[in-house]
Formats: sequence, structure tokens, C-alpha cells
Amino acid sequence: MSPEQLSSYANAIINILVDYSPKLISAFIVLFVGLYAIRLINRSIRKIMVKRNLDPTLTKFLADILLWALRILLFVTFISNLGIPTTSFVTILGAMGLAIGLSLQGSLSNFAGGMLIIVFKPFKVGDTIEAQGVVATVLEIQIFVTKMLTGNNQTVFVPNGALSNGTIINYSMQGERRADLTFSVSYDSDIKKAKEVLLDVLHKNPKVLENPAPEVFVKNLSASSVDFAVRPWAKNANYGSVFSETLENCKAALDEAGIAVQPYTIQK
Repeated sequence: MSPEQLSSYANAIINILVDYSPKLISAFIVLFVGLYAIRLINRSIRKIMVKRNLDPTLTKFLADILLWALRILLFVTFISNLGIPTTSFVTILGAMGLAIGLSLQGSLSNFAGGMLIIVFKPFKVGDTIEAQGVVATVLEIQIFVTKMLTGNNQTVFVPNGALSNGTIINYSMQGERRADLTFSVSYDSDIKKAKEVLLDVLHKNPKVLENPAPEVFVKNLSASSVDFAVRPWAKNANYGSVFSETLENCKAALDEAGIAVQPYTIQK
């Protein structure tokens, strides 16, 4: 290559740089200013949501979505200032979004379910719930799954899509819970005495609440026994011990009173 050709190429490159430098400088100014502005906006949005006592999971999720949406918008603006056509780029993004959406239909269902759980709050972290055949304490509400811990220390991950569309029993929401038990005694027994014995057991247990008052009443007259419904109320933290103590103490009290206990069923 001759010196004249080198000089010609160098002059052409210099002219291109001179012509293109304003766009390049303005594009990078937009980029740096935009990144700083996005950081401030994201920080402000997080503070506003925290002040309004929004769920921490929802706060983080919405802030992250806003962050990436602003970053994508800034990137499109940046390449537009460089003089690069953005129409084809936006089309490619749309096609990619459609393809990802079709391939992740199940995940999107779980995502939507997670949003419903976070917004409407049928339960919160620390609640004991029954759903999808599982009774467990909620450890963490994630975007796609809910992490729970069962009574025998097993960690269960339930998809939010199925969880939000199914029946959820929240045992912790009201703070108090009633144990429903059934004691069956012989027809030869004194019914009034049996009722007094069962009520006395409930009133002597300090974990049984006086308000709402515990109940004992004849529930059913079966073929071979008189069935009593025994219903003590307890705080959620004491429910398990009240349930088991009521079984043990009522059986012992009936035996001591000479009242024959027939085979019975327990309704949880």
C-alpha cells in the first residue's frame, strides 16, 4: 500500500471520527446520566414502598422489574443516539419475549400465582397452613414457589400457581384455634356426670382459653354409645399440647369417675 493510500485512509477515518464524535459523546453522556438517574429512581421507589409497609418480597420484585425496564429503555436510547436503527432491535426483543413466554407457560403461571399471594396475602411468613395436601409452616414466599417446613422437619416447595388456585386453610390468621374431639361413653353411664367431668378437665387446664368458653355437649346417639363433642379453645402456639392433654386428661378423669369409655373417633 502506497503512502498516498495510507494518507487517504487516515484522512477518511479522521473525517468519520470528527463527524461521528458529537453523536458518540452525546450517547455516552446519556448513558452515564441515565445510569445515575436509574439508581436514584430505584432507590427512591424502594424507600417509598418500605414507608408504605409493602411486603418485602413484593418490594424487591417490583424494584427489580423497574430497574431492568429502565435499563432496557436506556440501552435503546443509547444505541439510537449512536445512529443505529432501533426498529429491528425492538422487533428482535419482542420476538424473544414471545418465545420465552411460550416456553415458560408453567413458570409464568407460578409467577402470576406468586404475585397474587404477595398482593392479597392469604398467608404470610410464619403462618401454619394446609394446602395441596401439606400442613406446614411458611418459611419463605418466593416468586415461583412457596417454601414451607412440616412438623417432622421436612422442607416442602409448593408451586405458587397451584397454591393460589387451590383451597388454603390458614391456621394462624385468627390467633386462636379450637380442638374438636369426640368422646364416647356407654349408655349405662350418667350423661350429666360425664359432661361435668369433661368440662372440669377443660377448666382445670390453664392452656385452655376461657373466652371463647370451652364446650361439651352430646353430639350423637350412636348404636352402642353416647358421643360427646369436646371443644376447647387454645392459642395457636398451645394447640398441639391442648389437643393431646385433653385426650389424656379426659380419659383419666372418666376412668376415675367410673364412666366406661367406648371406642371413639377424633376429628381434627
